[in-house]
Amino acid sequence: MIQRVYERAQTAKHLDRIIIATDDERISKAAKDFGAEVQMTSPGHNSGTERTAEVAKKIETPIIINIQGDQPLLKGEMIDDLVESLQDETIPMATLITKVKDLDLLQDINIVKVIRDKKGFALYFSRSPLPFKAQDYFLLHIGIYGYQKEFLMNFSELPPSRLERTENLEQLRALEYGYNIKVIETQFLTLSVNTPQDIIKVENFLKKEKNG
Repeated sequence: MIQRVYERAQTAKHLDRIIIATDDERISKAAKDFGAEVQMTSPGHNSGTERTAEVAKKIETPIIINIQGDQPLLKGEMIDDLVESLQDETIPMATLITKVKDLDLLQDINIVKVIRDKKGFALYFSRSPLPFKAQDYFLLHIGIYGYQKEFLMNFSELPPSRLERTENLEQLRALEYGYNIKVIETQFLTLSVNTPQDIIKVENFLKKEKNG
């Protein structure tokens, strides 16, 4: 799965370098075997953001993109949209969302929902139904993040917040400390892999994509 995510990230136009950050020697070996650049990180990180920040300290670039390894349906265009949004240096952090019309998914705690304001910034993320009485669609959060490097360095040093611990969502730390998160809407729907059942869903999706 990591190889698929890596290869899909390579299709982005605006990435200068792709690094797999891990504290697991097995992942490191597998990634090196398919030709990826790997950096080992501390095993003590509480989130992917903290792991990303450790690697970013060594890189001279103004923008950092954090791609989760559980996004096998990632498309390069999605990464490019994040990079382009962060050309506005007043935006400290950005992430992706997509509209979902299947309201039954609102009850799935593994699917993160988001609500945004009129200017396209996140108001809140939750594993609970959000909004509570969605009528026609809801906004699904896709766990790919972009940061201004300076913001990432500061953000990663902040203590985990109450809302972050309650929902187990690291992006809530930014909101609770008063930072804006720009949410970029994409037409693409990705399926993250959180359970064994999710693997079957992704495989079925890929079969349809190949045949369609």
